[in-house]
Amino acid sequence: MGKRLRSQRRGKGGGTYRAPSHRYKASVSYPQVRKAEGRVEKIVHDPGHSAPLAFVRFDTGHKGYLIAFDGMYVGMKVSIGAEVEMRNGNILPVGNIPEGTAIYNLEKLPGDGGKLVRAAGAYAIVVSQGKKTMVQMPSGALMALPPRCKATVGIVAGGGRKDKPFAKAGKRHHSLRSKARIYPYTSGVSMNPVDHPHGGGNHPHVGKPSTVSRNSWPGAKVGRIAPKKGSVKKRKRR
Repeated sequence: MGKRLRSQRRGKGGGTYRAPSHRYKASVSYPQVRKAEGRVEKIVHDPGHSAPLAFVRFDTGHKGYLIAFDGMYVGMKVSIGAEVEMRNGNILPVGNIPEGTAIYNLEKLPGDGGKLVRAAGAYAIVVSQGKKTMVQMPSGALMALPPRCKATVGIVAGGGRKDKPFAKAGKRHHSLRSKARIYPYTSGVSMNPVDHPHGGGNHPHVGKPSTVSRNSWPGAKVGRIAPKKGSVKKRKRR
């Protein structure tokens, strides 16, 4: 007898696929102020983030969690503004940061609170300044950001966390469980045909087109669901 697909079980809900969000400290974002100075009161671990978080209280009355940088300590002062000192932990617009500086927790749009480069040990580098600020991401790709987007100077704390092996399956299970990910994970091509539409065959491969319609019945909706067709622009004849 076959079993229900993983996508069906996840869609139904339940404790297996639900993240323990009640253990998460808070969402991390920049306070919406032009200029402020704060003090780090404590550094905590959050299961929802790979990097440690710093609880900062600002002189404007704002308080909240920020992603800690490598070298941050309790009692340290953190400043926000366009003309603050260029040192680790301070938050500035990317247009005011010199080229070659390591930054993290970048905003994609001014005021969104920080969306990019937030994992432990990650950092981006300011490449050039102009109408747009060019930033080299950890992957090596270049991204153009509006100069008013905020970023934190420094490198995210917690680097090297992948160097230590998990050593046993239980450790990895609990690590991924905090982010609602399943371990161990079995791919569909490794299953039998009765258990998954991609199963079967003499070796792991799909064996047929893996694109399915968005209107397919739930037992078949796996793989590339309703992929968009590439538009081909025809050249205008002169």
